[in-house]
Amino acid sequence: MATNECSRFDATVSADGRATLGPQATSLHQAIDANFAAWGAEVGADAMTYPPLVAVGDLTSLDYFDNFPHLASLVAGLDPTRFGADGLADGALTDGAVSSEALAPAVLALPSAACYSSYLALRGTTLGREPIRITTRATCFRREKQYEGLSRLLGFTMREIICIGSREAVLDHLARLKQRVARFIEQVGLPFEVDVAQDPFFDPNGARSTMQKLFPVKEEFLFRGQLAIASVNFHRNFFGERCGIRLPGGSPAFTGCVAFGVERWVAALGAHFRDEVAVTGQALRTADDWVIDPVDINENDRRAG
Repeated sequence: MATNECSRFDATVSADGRATLGPQATSLHQAIDANFAAWGAEVGADAMTYPPLVAVGDLTSLDYFDNFPHLASLVAGLDPTRFGADGLADGALTDGAVSSEALAPAVLALPSAACYSSYLALRGTTLGREPIRITTRATCFRREKQYEGLSRLLGFTMREIICIGSREAVLDHLARLKQRVARFIEQVGLPFEVDVAQDPFFDPNGARSTMQKLFPVKEEFLFRGQLAIASVNFHRNFFGERCGIRLPGGSPAFTGCVAFGVERWVAALGAHFRDEVAVTGQALRTADDWVIDPVDINENDRRAG
């Protein structure tokens, strides 16, 4: 498989968007994720790990296939009726692909965001007086028209810090973390802009879309004005309604999350610091919002020889 030349540090990326991280990129990836996970712990978020797959029926209840059909990657087993004495029947496997006729119906999907499972896991619950805060990490998948190095991958790591509660609690959670993200990027020295993005969960012709123009529901931190390395997302009470998550008074809960694309952070740091391992590590170590032990990036580059 051909590789994409837009990789950073010792990472390699296939033309179809699959990344392999070497020792340098792996250690940096782990450190970045650990730092954001520590931010979650500091705001009282519980660390959670969810199943790697999401039920198609659950995603349907969230209007996922109305809003994001182009991103979806479904998981299906092989249809047992297509098995022969020597495995798959003739014609089911050709040119490195299994024909759709040989697949069983897909009832599971790969997630395209980490937060969905958090809301689905709370279905039918009534919250207490205090909001629920969660931090979770997932390998997410998004089908794209084209892929570009670590900046746009088929499969990538997403770290999220999530809040479920009253409108005021969620907005406060997002505002505090938004300030911290901006401060951290400035401390590291990356050039960035903050831009408002569209949220497909809201009907572009409906009242909620009008509300979106008055109060943005999704803001992105864009490295060099182009690459989204973090986002602040206010879902209002959409997931509270769809998942039956209630506030103590019985009204639907509000939700919001701050999300980080970890490979994109590796890409941004590599582009800005020209893949210089020592310089990158120093920039992170000296940032006030780098709260974990000093980053120790493995300087072994397996590509060298």
